Amino acid sequence: MNKPYFIRAEWDSGAHVWVASSDDVPGLATEADTIEALDAKPQTMVPELLEANGCLPSGESIQVELFARRFSIATLAHA
Repeated sequence: MNKPYFIRAEWDSGAHVWVASSDDVPGLATEADTIEALDAKPQTMVPELLEANGCLPSGESIQVELFARRFSIATLAHA
């Protein structure tokens, strides 16, 4: 199997959506309300974008790695 295509997902607290992009997949930029909905998108988008950019590998499947991170602030209770 070929190397995995790495996708970054970050929470946009202003827009209240997960945003995904990738250096490995030219043109990939998408968003979704939940991480589960975002995780489903690359299954169709990545092969389509790789084919459109002329870099679709041979074989029957590709591996996609989604790395998500979300920062939050916790309020401390003062004693």
